[in-house]
Amino acid sequence: MKKTLIQFGITVMVIALTSAVLWAGSPPLGLPPVPIPADNPQSDVKVQLGKKLYNDKRFSADGTVSCATCHKEDMAFTDGLRVSKGFKGQEGTRNAPTVINAAYYTSQFWDGRAPSLEEQAKGPFINPVEHGLKNFDPILKIVREDKTYTALFKKAFGTGADEITIEHVAKAIAAFERTVISGNSPFDRYLYGNDKTAMSPAAIRGLEVFRLKGRCVDCHTIGQTSAVFTDNKFHNIGVGFSRIQDNLMDIVDAMQNQKESGEKLDTDILTSDKVSELGRFAVTLDPSDIGRFKTPSLRNVAVTGPYMHDGSIDSLEEVVELYDQGGEENPMLDGGIRPLRLTEQEKSDLVEFMKALTSPEYAKASR
Repeated sequence: MKKTLIQFGITVMVIALTSAVLWAGSPPLGLPPVPIPADNPQSDVKVQLGKKLYNDKRFSADGTVSCATCHKEDMAFTDGLRVSKGFKGQEGTRNAPTVINAAYYTSQFWDGRAPSLEEQAKGPFINPVEHGLKNFDPILKIVREDKTYTALFKKAFGTGADEITIEHVAKAIAAFERTVISGNSPFDRYLYGNDKTAMSPAAIRGLEVFRLKGRCVDCHTIGQTSAVFTDNKFHNIGVGFSRIQDNLMDIVDAMQNQKESGEKLDTDILTSDKVSELGRFAVTLDPSDIGRFKTPSLRNVAVTGPYMHDGSIDSLEEVVELYDQGGEENPMLDGGIRPLRLTEQEKSDLVEFMKALTSPEYAKASR
């Protein structure tokens, strides 16, 4: 029995060490520790390297696009556009979500097609609508020949110039992105800092609407000691579904055939409005996932519009109206989405509460 318990303990410890460890630093008020994968531990030099890579426009076909092009720091790591523009000014089909607190997502992109920040970092480079590269070779050529890069990679990973891979590049970018976190909002100071003056009376009333009549907290979760404001799940609230409803089965069949033929999913999603509206289904091929998109965190939501996966909603007031009416009706609508019948005062208070989720460092972010 004792031997069995010891073996069990060793197994649990090994699983914990190989899956993820938690960042040793203290997160801002209102946030839990940042999950850090065991195979990509944080270091100051890796973060420095990642930030340089994140801002390098040479990693695009025409030298005009970097990660920061669609995720600008002075715009709360968004671009303020309905859908992002990439290589040669091409428009995609999706709104650029903020990088802030993306470290807390269990999957990346609106449809969750990337399981980690590392995997997400690689996708845009070789998407013809975004960075426009055909493969990763131009990036590797730059980082292997640029002396500043080779020195940083050596310090961060212990690799020689010829040993640098795209995996190293992605790990460095992800390490930087895991430092892009923010809490300490008026909400955090009110709820977790016990400062009852931190939120306005309207925002306090809005928090009650958020938790009770509005049922927002069902998906935008608030915990006892921290709040990431997402359930990390996927939901159909109807936005954009009308674009595919009339010929849904034909679009679904075509998507299944494309996946079976091995065509690149990233390209399909950003070049086809129809495929884009399939949401999570394009990843899983599970019919119940048709039109489902990831629950975004609401932190800094007042400065990261426009909203929804397609950027089709401009204001928080319009977002509240959408939910109040019970989403946009469609056969795949989530069962929990139904009319709320909020009063005008409750709607206004709810908007004020969401404004109270803005961290101080992004209070003046442009939109």
